[in-house]
Amino acid sequence: MKDSTTTRHWHLKRDIDGICRLIFDKDGASTNVLSGEVMLELNDRLAELESDLPKGLIVMSGKANGFIAGADISEFRNIDDEQHARELVAQGQSVIRRLAALKCPTVAAINGFALGGGLELAMACDYRVIVDNPKAVVGLPEVKLGLHPGFGGTVRAVDLAGPIQGLQLMLTGSMTRPAKARTLGLVDKVVDEDDLETEARKLLRKAPPVRKPGIRNRLLNLPPLRDFLAKKMAQQVSRKARPAHYPSPFAMIELWRQFGSADEATRWHEEAVSFARMLLTDASRNLVRVFFLQDRMKALGGKKKFTFRRVHVVGAGVMGGDIAAWCALRGLKVTLQDREMKYVEPALERAQKLFKKKIRDPLLRKAATERLVADVDGSGVDDADVIIEAIFENAEAKMALYADMEPRMKPGALLATNTSSIPLETLREGLLRPNGLIGLHFFNPVAMMPLVEVIHTREADAESIDLGLAFCKRIDKLPLPCLSGPGFLVNRVLGPYMMEALLAAEEGIPLAMIDKTALEFGMPMGPIELVDAVGVDVAYHVGQILGEAFGAPVPGNLKKMVDAKQLGKKTGKGFYEYKDGKPIKPAVGDAIMPEDLPDRLVLAMVNEAVACLREGVVSDADLVDAGVIFGTGFAPFRGGPISYARARGVKAIYERLAELEREHGPRFKADPGWNQPELWT
Repeated sequence: MKDSTTTRHWHLKRDIDGICRLIFDKDGASTNVLSGEVMLELNDRLAELESDLPKGLIVMSGKANGFIAGADISEFRNIDDEQHARELVAQGQSVIRRLAALKCPTVAAINGFALGGGLELAMACDYRVIVDNPKAVVGLPEVKLGLHPGFGGTVRAVDLAGPIQGLQLMLTGSMTRPAKARTLGLVDKVVDEDDLETEARKLLRKAPPVRKPGIRNRLLNLPPLRDFLAKKMAQQVSRKARPAHYPSPFAMIELWRQFGSADEATRWHEEAVSFARMLLTDASRNLVRVFFLQDRMKALGGKKKFTFRRVHVVGAGVMGGDIAAWCALRGLKVTLQDREMKYVEPALERAQKLFKKKIRDPLLRKAATERLVADVDGSGVDDADVIIEAIFENAEAKMALYADMEPRMKPGALLATNTSSIPLETLREGLLRPNGLIGLHFFNPVAMMPLVEVIHTREADAESIDLGLAFCKRIDKLPLPCLSGPGFLVNRVLGPYMMEALLAAEEGIPLAMIDKTALEFGMPMGPIELVDAVGVDVAYHVGQILGEAFGAPVPGNLKKMVDAKQLGKKTGKGFYEYKDGKPIKPAVGDAIMPEDLPDRLVLAMVNEAVACLREGVVSDADLVDAGVIFGTGFAPFRGGPISYARARGVKAIYERLAELEREHGPRFKADPGWNQPELWT
């Protein structure tokens, strides 16, 4: 070792062979992120290197979990002026470009993830070496925050991977594994973990020609082809996102279309201008907020440390079987119980499909398969850390099951129900530890829906609630603590939305128009198709529960469809007919959308969300928004129903509900919470 410079975040170590290591180890953080302070310090270290140039530079991480996770997103919330945003981005760009301009070969040694600004920094180096391990991925996920890369990513991703692949990387925000990253040209070498620094040094000594765009990519970047490809990409993106809802992917495409062959300085400048503009959109503001809501929910599961090894699931239907499969996928030993083996076998078959989809390594897939065991006799109860009951919705049957299992449970084990409708106050009767029962309400499909409602009574044991929250975190789900009550949070808010859509259909409004209206607001699926997806029978059951509890109307045609076994997607016919799992939607024709239809659908949800907030179903407005977004898919770019109400205006919505009540009846009566200022501050 020749000498070294240690500062707060960046550590410069010069070796006797002339190679210098620049090690990023963000002080006081478990993960490296690029804050303003970090970038200023990096700029100082680069100035030192320019004045005493090494033979080569390795940029590496001092964190074992990965390279750099991206920018410090918390700083985005402090920027409220476009000119200020542009200046800050330009300052960051200048540091990245200074790294790229060093007059010695540079290599990024990527020991795990390199995301967002982390990948942009790595791409500024001459070479990139990445380890081959399960945590190693590269990506530019800024689009998920309503943004696009701002530290040269829109320039370098296209130059390295080509226009098509580079733009796809940014437009999807997807993570790319090391082997594919090498094929795309994003990295130069994929190596074993123990060889990372050795291979980085080899690259510096050899200093092969730096990768440049090939002739094919240069042709694709010519103006006539660029215009054609940009148009096609915009059309492709518009099938999944609307420019008014999510402007950033269209801004990315437009940047390339206009400036793809401009000089580098222009491309960097235009990237900064566009990034600053995107940062101040409502979409980005709300998506950044949703990002932090997600972090908050993850943290809910970390209050106490628990050890989970074994899970016992009773009920091998679609929900119970898929919960069991998910737990096995996440590394837990799972026993799955039902009355006979013939009921368990379909769940095991579905689990195999999940494992094949999620696990590439055959040995790891085999291990997951071995962790999921059929258990018709229920012997797994005795050793389970968590027992999840997921049988049919009958209180007597559930209570009889608990009476059999509870005496056999080991001390400290958690008993949970996946009920979607029966109050815990009913189910806990007769239990030895009535306050130990909680609900773990998963959503279908289990593998796709991130939310789990952790249901509890006011008298529930704090230890049991904490155990439920921690269990959700252990299986990579977002926990939402909810008071027991009809519909809990998600179904209670979703119910009025679906019922209003069905009432509109009974009035003769075309089904496809109702769905189209919801999609135009930003919902991921129309309410009619949603009813078919969850099951007409399930919608009828939930509607009855909410109707009895809150006096909400239940459309009469639901019962007729249930009796006729027209249950939606699962039977091939519901409100729509299905072919290859896709709904066949009749054309709307010349029908004109009623002016109040959007508000009828949306405000039915928002009004119920306010009721849940007022009643304390969840603890605060942020968790109402988080639960509805992650449980229903409520337009994330709008920030959730409470955030939407604030943006539109509490007084304006209150007055609009009064108009809808006069026109359509008492189901639109504004909840008292609209007139409680403490809920809105």
